[in-house]
Amino acid sequence: MCDTYVALSNYTKDGNVIFGKNSDRLGAEAQLITHAPQMRYSKEDILECTHINIPQVTETAAVLLSQPYWMWGAEIGANEYSVVIGNEAIATKEPLNEIGLLGMDLLRLGLERGKTAKEALEIIIKLLETHGQGGAHNKKGLNYHNSMIIADPEEAYVLETAGKWWIVENVQDFRSISNNISIRGKGDMRREGIVQHAIEQNYCTDDDDFDFKMIFSSSQLPDVFPLDSRDGCSLNQLVNNRGNITPEMMMNFLRTHDPVRICMHQRNDQSTSSQVSELKQGNLHSVHWLTGSTIPCLSVFKPHVFPIEENKIIKATKYPEIDPNWFWAKHAEFITPFKKKPNIENAEREKYYKKLRKIEEKLINEVKQLDLKETSISSEEYLKTMRAINETAWHKSISVITI
Repeated sequence: MCDTYVALSNYTKDGNVIFGKNSDRLGAEAQLITHAPQMRYSKEDILECTHINIPQVTETAAVLLSQPYWMWGAEIGANEYSVVIGNEAIATKEPLNEIGLLGMDLLRLGLERGKTAKEALEIIIKLLETHGQGGAHNKKGLNYHNSMIIADPEEAYVLETAGKWWIVENVQDFRSISNNISIRGKGDMRREGIVQHAIEQNYCTDDDDFDFKMIFSSSQLPDVFPLDSRDGCSLNQLVNNRGNITPEMMMNFLRTHDPVRICMHQRNDQSTSSQVSELKQGNLHSVHWLTGSTIPCLSVFKPHVFPIEENKIIKATKYPEIDPNWFWAKHAEFITPFKKKPNIENAEREKYYKKLRKIEEKLINEVKQLDLKETSISSEEYLKTMRAINETAWHKSISVITI
């Protein structure tokens, strides 16, 4: 289970696009903040994704990823062109393939190859049609279809897939997605032939009866998601905060425990990493806040900007096993006593929580002050200061879990 949000510029406090996502996966599965630099390749090069190999392109963008340690792809991420993508698992009536590109592979490919949200969307669609989606998405062999929010400083899209079929909605003002199909009717774009396919499969009777959400889902969905569902809760959070949404507010959305747990604390399934991005237009630097640790209410969001080679990051590659020295692993062990029953009072957890919020509040204020000066200082000075803030964020995050 996951939740992804986006608020466009006309819906936020400072006029920047705000994006956020919790990645809910197996609680013991480390998810790393990783980086791949801009690269050039020859036309003959082959790219090894998680389960299949595909042709490489001649040039890829630098990317910042929130990556489950064992796979090539990523659950959330950003590229140097201020494109961000968040992925969701969805269940559909279409058959699952045992081999293909993971939704997370498609996400990373969109970031590495797309300079705008529209370009990333088109790249993902072409790859889906060419190579298909499929294969195990975790170590337990779970397989599913995928939906995504793809955004940049100008616009955003929802892409939902069912096997080889896809449909797209242009985001107006705001949007959130969870683990259900959500695009109504025929969307704004769709794969050619999808309506005829649905008629042939008896999903609907005719063109007028086509409603992607209602007919492609593997289970019956409500016409409107209730407020006590994750889908309904996340949309309601956005609806009620028109013109006031900030990165800090988005972080708090991802920490929600009531009326539903957007911040997942279950024993087997947890919010294993989170990202909030503020996407700025022009030559201003977009800021990407990532936890690099499990459960956002028990984590600190740390700011990153491109170029990020000097930030505290790990190489984006497949890792055969979890390294106990990773920050993610140390943090996960430290917070074990605090994870249960988040709505029940726990004095030690509250003490730890207050430490985290104090650290994060200071980081947010430092970034705000730096952003106010961004147009009056050089890019070099901005990046130098931001790197110092990033270093402080990691130092403080490590210090509070050191026994």
